Amino acid sequence: MSALPEAAKKIIKDIGEKKFKPIYFLMGEEPYFIDKLASYMEDHVLEEADRSFNQAVHYGSDLDISRLVGEAKRYPMMSDYQLVIVKEAQLIKNLAGKEKKDKETGKEEEVKDVFLTYCESPLPSTILVICYKGKTIDKRKSLYKAIEKNGIVFNSEVIKDWNLSKWIIDFVKEKGYRINDKAAVMLADFLGNDLAKIDNEVSKLAISLPPNTEINELIIERNIGISKDYNVFELLKALSKQDTFKANQIINYFSKNQKENPAVVTIGHLYNYYSKLLEIHYHRTKGLNSGAIAEKMGIHPFVFKEYEEAAQRYSYPKIVKNVSSLRDFDLRIKGVESGELSLEDFYKEFIYKVIHTR
Repeated sequence: MSALPEAAKKIIKDIGEKKFKPIYFLMGEEPYFIDKLASYMEDHVLEEADRSFNQAVHYGSDLDISRLVGEAKRYPMMSDYQLVIVKEAQLIKNLAGKEKKDKETGKEEEVKDVFLTYCESPLPSTILVICYKGKTIDKRKSLYKAIEKNGIVFNSEVIKDWNLSKWIIDFVKEKGYRINDKAAVMLADFLGNDLAKIDNEVSKLAISLPPNTEINELIIERNIGISKDYNVFELLKALSKQDTFKANQIINYFSKNQKENPAVVTIGHLYNYYSKLLEIHYHRTKGLNSGAIAEKMGIHPFVFKEYEEAAQRYSYPKIVKNVSSLRDFDLRIKGVESGELSLEDFYKEFIYKVIHTR
């Protein structure tokens, strides 16, 4: 479980040791970790013989707060515990608590409801798992404090872009395989921050590969459809080396395969790339060395080397001009001042400005 956050690993470890809490409130912007924890609990909290009468999975769209509390207050049958999992709990109206305005002060005040009352004194024989996706509850609220006191609040945070390739390396290792740095970056660039999609693609690869195989660029190209030579990562490398020929080869491929390489996604990568080069220049003015900058920016050493070489080739004013050219390019492909240029011509013009103008 190395690819899970430490807080999630702790929950799983405790469950394995039968150290249960009456409430698990799984919330946050990253649904993948919430789903993983809920699935693990569904399979491991109760023995299989106890699940028929003492395990229930509900969906927020089918529940209101009163019914939720009613389910939680039910006693187990011939078992020490019952498990109640509520998926998509963010759909339950006012689950995070109601508020009203004080007529005299005008301040918002919490309204105590049945769910808060239950969380303040939960039934020890019920293990209630709330999957609250895409949202969080305010730490200052009574509900948060009650759950934290009597149960566990898990905040599922999105993996930042600069940590995504490292997460992929850990995840692949957990599956019993290896992946080189470049292949991990390719997957991160192509699949983005969708951890469920990354899980799905790696799992499909695992079906056809012997254990402990190293996943490289060629395997990814053959099985997932990412070109090892014509992708955003290679475009950025060509631009960093000011390799006009290679950059034009790649944008020609992008123009002919727009569905797999949408321009808006490419622009997003380019913008992030030049933003990082600007940040490297900034940290250099503060006297930081390469290792300190890489650590401060949270960039994998393999990737940082490429950024650092590019930052040495492009001056700070030149990078600012590149960002300005990128902004113009973005407006034009979105139809603002588009003229009659094709997408390929847009790309070529942008590359020319980036590499050849000073």
